[in-house]
Amino acid sequence: MDNPRPEKVAVVEEVREHFSEANAAILTEYRGLTVKDLAGLRRLLRSNGGEYKIYKNTLVALAARQSGLADLEPLLEGPTAIAFVTGDAAAVAKTLRDYSRTNPLLVIKGGVLGDKVIGSPETAALADLPSREVLLAQLAGAIAAPMQQMAGLLQALPRNLAYGLAALRDKLESEGPSSAAAPDATAATDADTATAETDGDTGGAPTDEEAAPATEPDAAATDTAAAAAADEAAESTDQESTETE
Repeated sequence: MDNPRPEKVAVVEEVREHFSEANAAILTEYRGLTVKDLAGLRRLLRSNGGEYKIYKNTLVALAARQSGLADLEPLLEGPTAIAFVTGDAAAVAKTLRDYSRTNPLLVIKGGVLGDKVIGSPETAALADLPSREVLLAQLAGAIAAPMQQMAGLLQALPRNLAYGLAALRDKLESEGPSSAAAPDATAATDADTATAETDGDTGGAPTDEEAAPATEPDAAATDTAAAAAADEAAESTDQESTETE
């Protein structure tokens, strides 16, 4: 194709744009399918984000080389139609696989996923993947689970704090009377100790020195009384003697 016609150049450019814009591309051989069969398959693929196109293999090979997909050329044998995927690649692959089960004339040869060329087994595995909606739901569930756990922890923090404060309050209330009694007992003990010390200093049994002053005044009073009585007796005797004379 040293001097390709403008029409061919336009087709190559169109195929190259499809490769660059599509999420994936699945190559199929449609030998033996009728125009009606192909129209029905196109409708099924379009509802899942796939566009089913038929080009000459030589023009597709040229577009593939320009797109850096030279490894795709071995798959360009026989009547080839390409499902360019702009939606869910797994859904398109599953549609083609299910259709081929009821229409064996449709053969899945391989394709392109991102910038990688894949064979028939990998394309079949792509058809076994969950749909985009299911994957998004699973991803959302995986993200929501830790968030729900975090929310549960955040809810538990104030609840546990309230439980802890209530337990501390109950503990203080239960220890309150005994704590109040303890100072009273301590005060009573201190008072008894002070009393004992006071008794030891000023009360208690008197010493000999302390008892002596109380005894000596009593003896002096007795001697004085005896002396007075003796004087009175002497005066009485003298008076009696004078009267006798």
